[in-house]
Amino acid sequence: MAAPPVELLKAMFDAAIARAMPARCVPRYLPSPPKGRTIVVGAGKAAATMAQAVEAHWNGPLEGLVITRYGHHAPCERIEVIEAAHPVPDLAGRQAAERVLNRVKGQTADDLVLCLISGGGSSLMTLPAEGLTLEDKQAINRALLKSGANISEMNCVRKHLSAIKGGRLAVAAHPAQLVTLLISDVPGDDAAVIASGPTVFDPTTFDDALAILAKYGITEPRSVLAHLQAKRDETPKAGDSRLAHCQTHLIAAPQQSLAAAAEVARAAGYSPLILGDSIEGEAREVAMVHAGIVRQVLRHGQPVPQPCVLLSGGETTVTVRGKGHGGRNAEFLLALTVALGGERGVHALAGDTDGVDGTEDNAGALMTPDSLSRAAALGVNAKAMLANNDGYSFFSALGDLVKTGPTLTNVNDFRAIMIDA
Repeated sequence: MAAPPVELLKAMFDAAIARAMPARCVPRYLPSPPKGRTIVVGAGKAAATMAQAVEAHWNGPLEGLVITRYGHHAPCERIEVIEAAHPVPDLAGRQAAERVLNRVKGQTADDLVLCLISGGGSSLMTLPAEGLTLEDKQAINRALLKSGANISEMNCVRKHLSAIKGGRLAVAAHPAQLVTLLISDVPGDDAAVIASGPTVFDPTTFDDALAILAKYGITEPRSVLAHLQAKRDETPKAGDSRLAHCQTHLIAAPQQSLAAAAEVARAAGYSPLILGDSIEGEAREVAMVHAGIVRQVLRHGQPVPQPCVLLSGGETTVTVRGKGHGGRNAEFLLALTVALGGERGVHALAGDTDGVDGTEDNAGALMTPDSLSRAAALGVNAKAMLANNDGYSFFSALGDLVKTGPTLTNVNDFRAIMIDA
C-alpha cells in the first residue's frame, strides 16, 4: 500500500537532503596528503559537517578553521568551527574571515590548503575591502535581499566589496596547492557564484556590480557606490598565474538531490518529472508557471500522465512589499495554493534543503487539496496573506509547516508537486 501523499512528499524531501550530506560526498574527493602542512578553511551552512567528514577520513596532520551559520555547528577535534550570522553578516563572521585569510598566507608549494565551501558562505565569510566597514556590508546585503536580485547578482556585488571573495582567498594562499570542495546551492552550479567564489577566478567586474545596483535602484550607502566607482584592485580573472595550482571539485548539487527524490517517487508508483534544477525568478511567478503545468497534467495528461510528481530546484527570489513572515519557499507554496484554487488530488511540498526558509524556523511547508478551504474555515485569507508576504503565518495556521531543524547541508530549494486525481 502506497504511503499517504504527505508522507511520501516528506520522504522525497528527506532523500534529497540525504543525497547531499557531506559524510556521503566528501570522502571520495579528498586529495592525497602533501609533503608539508594541511590547512583546512571554509565557510557555509555545511562547512562544519564537511570539516567533520574530512577529519574522519584524513590520514596525517590537520589544522584549520571553518565558519558556519548559528545553529549549524558540528563538533570537530582538529578543525575549529566558528558560528556567524546569515543572511546579513555580523562581527563574528568578519573576525573569522580575517582569521581565515591570515591562516592561508605564507604557505609554500609543499603545503595544501583544503577549502570547504557551501551555500551561505558569502555572508558568513565577510571581510570588507579596504575603506569599507561591516556596517556598509550589512546595509548593502539588506538592500539586495529586499530588492528581488537573484543570487548571481547579489554575489557579483559582494565580490567587489570584499577582501576575500571573488578569488582573493586563492591569491592569498598562493603558492600552496589549493583544493576546493563545493556543495552547490546556486542555479547552474557556477563555482564563481557559490559563496561568491573565494577560490576561483571572477568573470564579473566593478562595472557589472554598479549596473546591478542601478537596476534595483540601490543608492545607499554612498561609501559602497564610491568604492565600486573607484574600480581599484579588480578581482583575479581567467589565466591569472596565482590560480594555476588551484583545483575545484563539485561534490554535491541540486540535480543529484532531485534525482534521489525521483527514485523515491518512482518506487511508490509515481512517474517523476524533473522540470529543472536551476529555476529562478520571483517565487510567486514561478508558482504560476508550476500551476499551469499541473493543469496541463490534469486536463491533458501532459507532459507526463498522472499519477506523477513534478520536481524542481533552484533559487527563487521575493521582492518584499508586505510585512509578513516567511522565506521564498513559503511564498512559492502560498502562491501555488492560490493559483490552483483547491484542485483535487494535488499535494505539494516546498522547502530549503538547509532546513531554514529565509530567516524563519521552518524548512518549508506543505499544501494539500483542501488548504484553501481549511484556511477559509479559520478566517484566514490566502490572497491577503500572499499580498503581505506572509506565507509562514498561512501555513502555520494550518499546521502545515515543515520543520527539520538545520540539516547541515545545502543544495538550495526543493519543490515537489504530487498529482493523483
